[in-house]
Amino acid sequence: MKPVDDAIVGPEDAVVDPSRGLAIIDVDEVLALFIAGFARFLGLHGYDFRLTTYGLLNNIFVAGGEAQPDKDQAKALFDRFFSHGCGDLDPAPGAVDGLVSLAALADVVILTNAPESARALRGGWLKQHGMPYPMIINQGPKGPAVRTLADRVGGPVMFVDDLLSNLDSVAETAPRVTRVHMIADPALRVLAPTSPRHRRIDDWSQLVRVARDEVFV
Repeated sequence: MKPVDDAIVGPEDAVVDPSRGLAIIDVDEVLALFIAGFARFLGLHGYDFRLTTYGLLNNIFVAGGEAQPDKDQAKALFDRFFSHGCGDLDPAPGAVDGLVSLAALADVVILTNAPESARALRGGWLKQHGMPYPMIINQGPKGPAVRTLADRVGGPVMFVDDLLSNLDSVAETAPRVTRVHMIADPALRVLAPTSPRHRRIDDWSQLVRVARDEVFV
């Protein structure tokens, strides 16, 4: 197990073993129950999060009413959550033990899209919950970062994320990588789009079985 290193700024900096396989894992709705934590944060600031459609900012309402914040207000709440509140998230069921199992099969790197302001809280959250693996803060599509990581190892590579846009980016940029679409929150799962391009697995025990029996063999 390689510990979280707050100095890591890009995929070229993460320490990986070129002779092993590599599991590249997202945080929100893969390792962490993001929606539930964001909803708690909003409640502390006078807002409700009502998951009526697939999305994030469009599901924010003034508490107890139907009014919604404007785009700038919603974005400010989102940014404040990452700079002040993203340390208050529950791990997804099975994620902690699942990562331990994956680490026995391959190196693990955490690749998360988050503002730079979230680095300390996000890294601390991983350590607090027994997931002290190298963490890369990314912005935008994840394909380029995944390709850089994948090119540094000779073994199989698996990428797990909750957003189709990131999975599509990896499919186009690093096609040799096995892609898994995971959404930990049961309510969000129902609303989320899917794609036949990517394997859908929402259960960590199943993910570990697939990794062991089909990917890192």
